Amino acid sequence: MMIYKELPRFYNGSYVFIFLMRVALQFAYDGQGFHGFARQPGLRTIEGELISNLISEGFIEDVRTSQFRSSSRTDKGVSALCNVVAFNTTISKQKIVSIRTCSTNDIIIYGYALVDDSFYPRYATLRMYRYFLPRKVIDEDILLKTLGLFTGEHDFTNFARIETGKNPIRLIENIIIGSDEECFMIDFYAQNFLWNQIRRIISSILQISKNKINHQDIINALNNPSIQVDFGVAPPEPLVLKDIVFKDVKFHRFLEQKRSLSDLEKRIRDQSIDLFS
Repeated sequence: MMIYKELPRFYNGSYVFIFLMRVALQFAYDGQGFHGFARQPGLRTIEGELISNLISEGFIEDVRTSQFRSSSRTDKGVSALCNVVAFNTTISKQKIVSIRTCSTNDIIIYGYALVDDSFYPRYATLRMYRYFLPRKVIDEDILLKTLGLFTGEHDFTNFARIETGKNPIRLIENIIIGSDEECFMIDFYAQNFLWNQIRRIISSILQISKNKINHQDIINALNNPSIQVDFGVAPPEPLVLKDIVFKDVKFHRFLEQKRSLSDLEKRIRDQSIDLFS
């Protein structure tokens, strides 16, 4: 449930009350034009540019007072068809639809929701990532057989870059493979993922395709996380954050952005095919 707050502000010698509401935004981007998602001094990042646009258009004053929070911090080169941020704003409910003006050539804002003031986008119910893998680089039978090893709950120490204090045990709820004439679309479903997890899984499968390792090597790496192995990291450009699901949150979509999203996904797919050529 969305909640408005009345906040007292001192203005022209007297107190006035303003209404504060929390907004969640859905947006997409081509990660190749940025130095990753998280804001970094002196570098162009997705989060940094989005914050700058929200400030310049008057939707927030700054990160701290707006309680600006992001859902997923994608790596450099990784794109998104759905990422989510949330912030507090004093903009009126009637004017919130104008937030689409914060879009740029590289960042497409296409949805918003008015959410509870406790909404924190890190706590998503489900995330879905897609990796585009050209048919020419891997046999379909190898792909199907190997991906099945990663579903369920595992210690992914050997298939992620483990940050200090992070639990390496994760549950991958499902992996679904789609395809067209040129490309496999591999969709990973989980509540959350570890750093580089999907790219390291994909790299291990490619190592099997090149006859550098076998299925038993992957089974051993999953079952014996204390024995360190490194199967490499696949390129970031074919990876895209496809969707994020939140319980009891309904987003209103800007339908005119639908074509832009389709064009972005096709561009990522085509670039992925070229990358492996």
